[in-house]
Amino acid sequence: MSAKKANQRPSRKNRRRAKRGLKSPKRVEISADALRAIVDRARDALGAEDHAVLSAAVDTLAAVTQELEESDVTIGRLRRMLFGPQSEKTRDVVGDVETDEQTPEGDAQTPDTNEKTPDAEDDAPTDDAPEAKVKPDNKKKRKGHGRRGADTYTGAEQVACAHGVLAHGDRCPECLKGKVYIQKKPAVIVRVQGVAPLQATVYELARLRCNLCGEMFTAEAPAGVGDSKYDETAAAMIALLRYGCGMPLNRLERLGENLGIPMPSGTQWDVVDNAAKACEPVWDELIRQAAAGEVVHIDDTNAQVLDLDQQIRDEIARGEKGRTGIFTSGVLSKVGGRQLAIFFTGRQHAGENLASVLAKRADSLDPPIVMCDALSRNTSPGFEAIVANCLAHARRKHVDVAEAFPEEVAHLLKELGAVYKHDAEAQEANLSPDERLRYHQERSGPIMEELKAWLQAQFDERKVEENSTLGGAIKYMQNHWTKLTLFLQKAGAPLDNNACERTLKRAILHRRNSLFYKTENGAKVGDLFMSLIYTAELSKVHSFDYLLALQRHAVAVKAAPGDWMPWNYADTLALIGDRHTV
Repeated sequence: MSAKKANQRPSRKNRRRAKRGLKSPKRVEISADALRAIVDRARDALGAEDHAVLSAAVDTLAAVTQELEESDVTIGRLRRMLFGPQSEKTRDVVGDVETDEQTPEGDAQTPDTNEKTPDAEDDAPTDDAPEAKVKPDNKKKRKGHGRRGADTYTGAEQVACAHGVLAHGDRCPECLKGKVYIQKKPAVIVRVQGVAPLQATVYELARLRCNLCGEMFTAEAPAGVGDSKYDETAAAMIALLRYGCGMPLNRLERLGENLGIPMPSGTQWDVVDNAAKACEPVWDELIRQAAAGEVVHIDDTNAQVLDLDQQIRDEIARGEKGRTGIFTSGVLSKVGGRQLAIFFTGRQHAGENLASVLAKRADSLDPPIVMCDALSRNTSPGFEAIVANCLAHARRKHVDVAEAFPEEVAHLLKELGAVYKHDAEAQEANLSPDERLRYHQERSGPIMEELKAWLQAQFDERKVEENSTLGGAIKYMQNHWTKLTLFLQKAGAPLDNNACERTLKRAILHRRNSLFYKTENGAKVGDLFMSLIYTAELSKVHSFDYLLALQRHAVAVKAAPGDWMPWNYADTLALIGDRHTV
């Protein structure tokens, strides 16, 4: 071995292993069959039970090794192979639980934060498709599954096609006696074409030059072309793809190259950054109105901003002790039946960001209900609120130990399932907050009281050790019982924070695809567009049209941003006579 090679430092991975007292494994070339033969020869020494366990371990090692040799292996695929599908539904955690409260959908009443909740849609088939057959099992079909009706294509171009031969009132060509009349509901067919997300038009303006004086004469551009190379539709589409769908700008650049419409990522950033200035007054107004929420959900997730990362490293190098985390906080405020979503990215945690929002709250309003998990960073002494804790988090702590304590976890999930069923019934009946409170007090109150006694009995009767994993999950519920059961004490209090977790999926999608923001301004632009896009979706408004309207009427937006919220901007457009996006 050369001196240079001998003096090389161990790899970072090996240094970490050495720090934990682990030795790097030596690679031994051996086939799976040879390894199984060794295990079989040791059968007598091991015993039947130990031999079965070791054989299973060898089979697992062989399967994992084979998977790792595949070119398309992923961490997610290995996790599913080793640990099974990740789901929090009762039937997947502990199997079918017999209960009188069970719904036809099985465990649909229990929370499942891993499951996407589709928007309500009309599942009727289009008229040009054969009618869907009714399944014999009489199970209620979930909304959002199946073929979409033609009326859901609200953004499509509508083309009316007259009959080529017959007109209203003509003689029937079949029976030659009756008359034909136009039907109120026409037959409908849908045809979908692929188009580029960004389209360009090249105008070739004729030029003429005098051969004597050299004067140049250029044709005028068509009316409506404008002076800007990138119009409002380009900015709205880029913002929607980047911050609504999580598509990185460099990926959109490659797509444009393949479609013959080049648009560098740097140019795309300039376009959306300029568009953000026109939309900023509405974002500020959105925060102001969110501060008046009766119920506010709050949570955060990790984020990365390169400039802030460097700032943190510089502080550490100077020996300063400060916060080293960067977060994206999601605030979901429910105001008068509407839902407003706001995102904040930076070094402040969720509680501090919520405090900055509630600082704009009118003093005459009662303290809001703040739904969050039990982490201390989700609250702050900077605001007054009635804090509720997430029941789904408490439930999840028991789901995590279901393999070791199946009977105990099955009992708790069954009881909580009945509570969630009652909440679904209250929503279906469209009960008022006070009526929902009484409904839960009558039906869910006794269940939660019995569950509270059952949890304490596990310790009193020494069925569960307090220091065990199940003991930790039980103590979590006991320590936060009052906040976990606020829905039995305060009208309007939600059961869990799943709504905010769904909101944060927008930021997580962006993080998984784009990985990071470069600057604090880039993070602010992302927060602004995510807030506007997601709030528009919650208001059942097309976010592309909404962003387009805000840019086209930037002066009016700045003067009266309250007239340009997602739920009322169409009325404002109608008042000023704009038909572009209505």
